[in-house]
Amino acid sequence: MHLKRTTRTLLAGATLAALAACGSPGTGHGAAETTKAALPAPAKKQNTVPGLPGMPPVLDPKDVYAADRPNKLSPVVKDFPSRVYVPNTESNTVTVIDPKTYQVIDTIPVGRQPQHVVPSWDLKTLWVNNDRGNTLTPIDPRTGKAGKTVDVHDPYNLYFTPDGKYAVVMASLDRELVFRDPHTMKRLKTVPVSCYGVNHADFSLDGRYFIVSCEFSGELLKVDTASMKVVGQQKLPFRGAMPQDVKISPDGKRFYIADMMADGMWILDGDKFTKPTLLPTGKGAHGLYVSRDSREMYVSNRGEGTISVFDFRQNKLTKKWRLPQGGSPDMGGVSADGKVLWLSGRYNAEVYALDTRTGEQLARIKVGSGPHGLAVYPQPGRYSLGHTGIFR
Repeated sequence: MHLKRTTRTLLAGATLAALAACGSPGTGHGAAETTKAALPAPAKKQNTVPGLPGMPPVLDPKDVYAADRPNKLSPVVKDFPSRVYVPNTESNTVTVIDPKTYQVIDTIPVGRQPQHVVPSWDLKTLWVNNDRGNTLTPIDPRTGKAGKTVDVHDPYNLYFTPDGKYAVVMASLDRELVFRDPHTMKRLKTVPVSCYGVNHADFSLDGRYFIVSCEFSGELLKVDTASMKVVGQQKLPFRGAMPQDVKISPDGKRFYIADMMADGMWILDGDKFTKPTLLPTGKGAHGLYVSRDSREMYVSNRGEGTISVFDFRQNKLTKKWRLPQGGSPDMGGVSADGKVLWLSGRYNAEVYALDTRTGEQLARIKVGSGPHGLAVYPQPGRYSLGHTGIFR
């Protein structure tokens, strides 16, 4: 009898254990673990960046440039031919280069003193800023053909708000920020500014404000995007400062402003808009371009024919490339695959193509007189914020 009772007890215990292991109801440790394991995996945390209303959602709160990865072209532009468009300020033309062959394939007559070639917010049009001609010339990037010019006064540079609602003309000599319809370019609101020479800008991670450089008075502006109002203004702490290109860091915490007279770039906390610090890069620091992996930024030092490479994670300069035979590297952009940095040679009537891994000069191409804000197009990204190609 004793053996039978023991056997029954053991069998009963084994049965209960088996039931528990199969997830039978109960309050024991095994049941609790099984119930927990059976629950669906928690949903991924949604992006909670409170962006400007109407702006496409931020893809990665830690990387503004997450949409700009190599060859990640929008369906809008994926069939556009790859070209380099070079505005020649003294020749009143746009030189078109085939980046595969490094050959000039077209020269497009435009208005007087073209400064920059600017991709539209919807990526469908390239706008040539004919500053002294007081016009914009549209180019169809699918065909490479110019359209009918549009009357726009003093269009030194051109940007687009992140929601695509407005074009913002940097009217440098007029001392105005002019908000216009992004398609017709009809003037909608004019914002007078007290600084002189508004020229370059970039937007915050959430798109709610943008930082503007004022070249001729050595100042910076902070502008509220939605209200279209200047909410901050400061003088740079360097006598004779001439701020140029503006770029935000991948994490959105800092803005970098190239300064051709201070020979470096200012590092600014955009949210606080406190006094920036200067990082020397080279004589005549001018253009700022972020690598496709968001790790580095290329700084063109126009006054000495060099390009400095800044590492965002290390927060320091790690390399300096020198152009063979010198030059005047100015504005430009990075190829869609991230392998080539293209820069205009402002005072040498030429364009430079550099290997982004080694800094080796791949090509040196003769163009018109006074080449300035060239655009490499198409580039990765969902939409354009303007200039020679700021994409998100």
